[in-house]
Amino acid sequence: MKLSYGKEEQGHDWRREAEELRGRRPKHFLFLCVANSARSQMAEGIARSLAPAEVRISSAGSAPSSVRPEAIQVLAEQGIDASGHHSKTVESIDADSVDAVITLCAEEVCPLFLRPVFQIHWGLPDPAAQEGDKEARLASFRQVRDELTRRLSLVFNGP
Repeated sequence: MKLSYGKEEQGHDWRREAEELRGRRPKHFLFLCVANSARSQMAEGIARSLAPAEVRISSAGSAPSSVRPEAIQVLAEQGIDASGHHSKTVESIDADSVDAVITLCAEEVCPLFLRPVFQIHWGLPDPAAQEGDKEARLASFRQVRDELTRRLSLVFNGP
């Protein structure tokens, strides 16, 4: 799976959204996808590694399963320990404390967060859906990890 992102992504300018999100200075980010097993878990780990200590980072899903071992492995390659992560439901998150929501689904219908907060959508392919051998699957997880790192670095560190 070859990922290509940027302004060419269906007219979607994630850079503008990341800059706007940075300017809002949220105190609690929530990353959402369906299973809360790969994309949102990686986003949670990466964001925690980049965000200031006072910023709370959460992830959840509408049909949580379990954290994919590939997600834990590719985060560990970057020095991020996600071994204690677990999949959570959207309902388990303190909705009143959330300031910003980033949905990450691409092929599926993303969970809804009904509280009026700043929300953006970064549709990234589900690396867990990658077929093939272990290396092909890991390559897919690494591509999504790297894209999340690129975007979240802009949110937390600026250009």
